[in-house]
Amino acid sequence: MYRSHVLVCGGTGCTSSGSEKIIAKLKEEIKNNGLEEEVAVVKTGCHGLCALGPIMIVYPEASFYSMVKEEDIPEIVSEHLLKGRIVSRLLYQETVTPDGIKSLNETDFYKKQHRIALRNCGVINPENIDEYIGTHGYEALGKVLTEMQPDDVIETILASGLRGRGGAGFPTGMKWKFASGNRGNVQKYVCCNADEGDPGAFMDRSVLEGDPHVVLEAMTIAGYAIGANQGYIYVRAEYPIAVERLKIAIAQAREYGLLGKGIFGTDFDFDIDLRLGAGAFVCGEETALMTSIEGNRGEPRPRPPFPAVKGLFESPTILNNVETYANIPQIILNGADWFSSMGTEKSKGTKVFALGGKINNTGLVEIPMGTTLRTIIEEIGGGIPNGKKFKAAQTGGPSGGCIPAEHFDIPIDYDNLISIGSMMGSGGLIVMDEDNCMVDIAKFFLEFTVDESCGKCTPCRIGTKRMYEILDKITQGKGTMEDLDKLEELCYYIKENALCGLGQTAPNPVLSTLRYFRDEYIAHVVDKKCPAGVCKALLSYTIDADKCRGCTLCARNCPNNAIIGKVKEVHVIDQTKCIKCGACMEKCRFGAITKK
Repeated sequence: MYRSHVLVCGGTGCTSSGSEKIIAKLKEEIKNNGLEEEVAVVKTGCHGLCALGPIMIVYPEASFYSMVKEEDIPEIVSEHLLKGRIVSRLLYQETVTPDGIKSLNETDFYKKQHRIALRNCGVINPENIDEYIGTHGYEALGKVLTEMQPDDVIETILASGLRGRGGAGFPTGMKWKFASGNRGNVQKYVCCNADEGDPGAFMDRSVLEGDPHVVLEAMTIAGYAIGANQGYIYVRAEYPIAVERLKIAIAQAREYGLLGKGIFGTDFDFDIDLRLGAGAFVCGEETALMTSIEGNRGEPRPRPPFPAVKGLFESPTILNNVETYANIPQIILNGADWFSSMGTEKSKGTKVFALGGKINNTGLVEIPMGTTLRTIIEEIGGGIPNGKKFKAAQTGGPSGGCIPAEHFDIPIDYDNLISIGSMMGSGGLIVMDEDNCMVDIAKFFLEFTVDESCGKCTPCRIGTKRMYEILDKITQGKGTMEDLDKLEELCYYIKENALCGLGQTAPNPVLSTLRYFRDEYIAHVVDKKCPAGVCKALLSYTIDADKCRGCTLCARNCPNNAIIGKVKEVHVIDQTKCIKCGACMEKCRFGAITKK
């Protein structure tokens, strides 16, 4: 038995910040101090507070050290682990109070969260199946195989109200029910969509890195429910840590008899294999994903027939994303009523969001459905940096829309977001402040969609390109009011005629910004100005004669020699030469340069 456990985040965020070196240094110092038999080092998945990485938590005190550096390790080991004196200066300061150290669960970031999908992330070693089993892992599978009939499983998932967390929000139990006919007589497949491609989204990756066995257990339960014996996890090759931990988890589950033949001593057989995606965003669409697993170019197929009838290798197939599966074992163990007691009438349970953009607490949060956007941003997210005003939040990535300040108090669920022109998507939530240009934001997402379109259908292949060209024209100051009408018309045409969800939802960022921020579009078109000061073609830098001291610093840093003036004389910017890079404004020490 160890007297102390040191949990170090081994998720992608903290790994990129050097957590592997910290783990190595920690083990070295523990050995040097003769503590190998007393202190265990555990590499976990993501804790959620990605902005504070690398993260280290020491138990039993639950001391939360943030932004840990290699040079901090000797002090932590000698003071805390050897002498029992917590190093207060290295703690996450919100946990430090006049009365002592408060629990991490009492901090603003965690206290309004309810972690179901993320319950083991940051808690267990994801590369050790015994730790997963120690947190009731595989108990749900055992219960299903020894106490429940396949139809009982489906009814439980139906009654829970669980909807797909991948974007569309289709009832999970209904999808399983459609695929459940002819058990034992027809080859069927269970697929997991781990091809998370939305800009700013990293929820599924974090679950795979921090709790891979939960996905294996849930897929096996799904296989039993519909009568399938083979599963595939389609995961991005760009997620090397997730891929490695999935490989380890699959090998361990096979070794323990939890995958393969005769699971739990029954006659049920089920196995899972990995398929690596090459990073095509369109392969997040279910039929394109299955086409890619089959070894073909990842392009969508017309529906119907739907995958539950004719999917992978033309066999009945169910496909759910990582977060959806991560809820399944807990629903089985705790019951449908437990899960449906959380959330709203039509959106049950919790939702994981990846908070990014202009927000203090960047990271992963899991909140009950119905939590307001204001609560997520101001309380959990810690608000917007530098006292800036909230302007909009983008949910659903390139498929979603922008939520303006007028809907800051909207309860987040599937139907509410659709009603205001956005969507849940997989769970990316990008926060924007007054310095963001909404026309530029729409252009950014359209550029992404144009690059990621597979090109199979004309509305998406050509239509999104034309939309992007109009947006680019507007940000260049060359747009007309007729362009706005044409842009809106194109949006509705593409939504109605594109083959798959990528094209059908591509206009959402444009439509939502036109709906709520049309005045910004008009300013670009009529006044030839960007109110947020983002679109370079519409900017002009000027020097205030009253503030200029003639120090020449701006002129010396101008890459195009566009600033004229002698020492101790007022300088002037030649607008014909200015390339609007902003170097002069950045270097000026007297606040004499402004952009309009």
